[in-house]
Amino acid sequence: MPEVEVGKVIGLILIPIAVIFVIAIVGSFIRVVRQSTQGVVERLGRFHKVMDSGLNFTVPFIDRVRATIDMREQVVDFPPQPVITKDNVTMQIDTVVYFQVTDVVSYVYEISNPYGAIEYLTATTLRNIIGELDLDETLTSRDIVNTRLRVILDEATDKWGIKVNRVELKNIMPPRDIQDAMEKQMRAERERRESILRAEGEKAAAVLTAEGRKQAIILDAEAVREKEILAAEAEKQVRILEAEGQAQAIVRVQEATAEGLKLVKAAGISPEQYVMLQGIEAMKSLGQSPSSKLVIPTDATKLLGAIPAMVEALGVKAEGADK
Repeated sequence: MPEVEVGKVIGLILIPIAVIFVIAIVGSFIRVVRQSTQGVVERLGRFHKVMDSGLNFTVPFIDRVRATIDMREQVVDFPPQPVITKDNVTMQIDTVVYFQVTDVVSYVYEISNPYGAIEYLTATTLRNIIGELDLDETLTSRDIVNTRLRVILDEATDKWGIKVNRVELKNIMPPRDIQDAMEKQMRAERERRESILRAEGEKAAAVLTAEGRKQAIILDAEAVREKEILAAEAEKQVRILEAEGQAQAIVRVQEATAEGLKLVKAAGISPEQYVMLQGIEAMKSLGQSPSSKLVIPTDATKLLGAIPAMVEALGVKAEGADK
């Protein structure tokens, strides 16, 4: 009886151990690879296959997963590296490299320390590129440096199963004295631009002022011209009206003269006698003025004596003509 009980106890102990052993063996058959990763499987120490994401199976005690590689794009920020420009200026430049593993087999077996290799390769390539540029070109040609550095790194890392997608110069730090000189230069350049802008503003203001004065003078001249034109037009109208009045007066005088001649003709008086009468009437008007003196020749006294008779005859004939 005691031996049976000991056997049962041993059986109860061995059964869980056996179950655990079976589960471990079955679990070693199954390998689950996460998304965006790949695994490298070695069989008896040699490369066997690449496990993709999902469920994979291996042979226990024979197959071994050497490494699981992240296939996503990775970013590495390298510390500042001292570089010397073409004009012998030492500066610190730190770079950022964006790369992605494209071949896990080459990545595992072709390079032992990928990150260190990329860092050293970046530093040496950067020194070579910056050594061909002076300080000003280095500060203003970041895109050119980034492109050249990416192309060189991509060609060098291709055999390692790595693709360099982008390289960026994060910071460029010249020596302190160079930074002070650059700040002074920038300050002088800003002051120069300020002086130019101020001069251009004063020039524009002077031009606008001159243009305003010019326009004012032109407007004043046009106003004076318009005033003179209007004055001339008014004077012209006055003269025209005076001339028309004089013309109408002359026409009235001529009409009166024509009527008088008709009456003289109707009275039987000759034109010479009528003219003589007009002259005598004028002399009579002159004689009525107290300040005028009239000298009459002696030969004209006879004619003056005959005037009343002529006037009477003219009046009589005029009445007869009216009848």
